Amino acid sequence: MKRSGMTGERLVATFLLGCVLLNYPVLFLFARRVTVAGIPLVYVYLFGVWTLLIAILALVVERKRS
Repeated sequence: MKRSGMTGERLVATFLLGCVLLNYPVLFLFARRVTVAGIPLVYVYLFGVWTLLIAILALVVERKRS
């Protein structure tokens, strides 16, 4: 299989992971009146997932060819 095909599949999988993690049912699990270091839990979750998705995208796009 071509390298670009694998990259495309990984990008689609990352997109779908982001859709699942940022969808209402999962967000509802973190919508509580709890704070982490003074920051509401839902904000910590959102920025954590956002950072994770950016890191995964960077790994997929910048992966060296073997």
